[in-house]
Amino acid sequence: MSAEDHAGAVLVREVGPRDGLQMAHGIMPTDLKIRWIRALAEAGLRSIEVGSFVPPKLIPQMADTGEVVAAVRDLPGLAVTALVPNLKGAQRAYRAGAARIVVPVSVSESHSRANTNKGTDEAVAELGRIAAWARAEAPGLHVEAGCATAFGCSIEGAVSEARVVRVAESLVAAGAASLVLADTVGYGNPAQVRRLVAAVRSAVGDRLEALHLHDTMGLGLANAYAGLESGIRQFDASLAGLGGCPYAPGASGNIVTEDLVFMLESAGFSTGVDLNRLLAARGFLAGGLPDEPLHGGVSRAGLPKTYATPHCPY
Repeated sequence: MSAEDHAGAVLVREVGPRDGLQMAHGIMPTDLKIRWIRALAEAGLRSIEVGSFVPPKLIPQMADTGEVVAAVRDLPGLAVTALVPNLKGAQRAYRAGAARIVVPVSVSESHSRANTNKGTDEAVAELGRIAAWARAEAPGLHVEAGCATAFGCSIEGAVSEARVVRVAESLVAAGAASLVLADTVGYGNPAQVRRLVAAVRSAVGDRLEALHLHDTMGLGLANAYAGLESGIRQFDASLAGLGGCPYAPGASGNIVTEDLVFMLESAGFSTGVDLNRLLAARGFLAGGLPDEPLHGGVSRAGLPKTYATPHCPY
């Protein structure tokens, strides 16, 4: 990466209140969840996925998502995002006040059926219905498609690059305003990230906006840096590295938000995030989910003395 590439803003998209909590063993109290999200926003995070509109019997941790969205939707400068699996969920999210929705579409057929009880093509069609409804009845609502298992699947194994490109093209044709490539089970590697980002960008251009990376194999931050080298400037991450998919065996946590911010700021990118305040927000997790393991190199080692001024390289 050349010196001129070490500049500009990177948007860190916090997904802990959704992806992080959906795999938690306990249920975080609603009032504490709201206070946590407010603390994340006060630390400078401008995009937070605050929950998902799914049946509570399937993921009870998300039963209060409507209440949470309504409580935080007016926080200054915050884009409140929710994950929705279908049109009904999209309508609920919009009524609650979400500014952005993410519709998961699994590239792997096996994961698609396990996750949403739909095949991949059926899920693309559902995205199309959501996008058509949003254009007609939900002005200003941003509809993003999440290309799950784009880097591999723990059910069926390898996922071909050609299939990822085909699904991405189908989602754009169906009306997705943007795409995020998701390494749902954390099988990706930096070389694969570079290849896949280039292939999808060649097919759909700037509609590919973000990467959603997991750290199952310990390559999450390396993959994020490969994404940076490939021109990606939006990354999902979860405070304390919580997260995973209940329908993808072996999937573990997301990349750690605090560690991602440290890497980006140390390399000269601007995130707008106050790392000390972000680290302090871990206290809400420790209080609300006392039995949940919290991860992260920065929290374990502490900020080094070389990290004195954000937005400047060492």
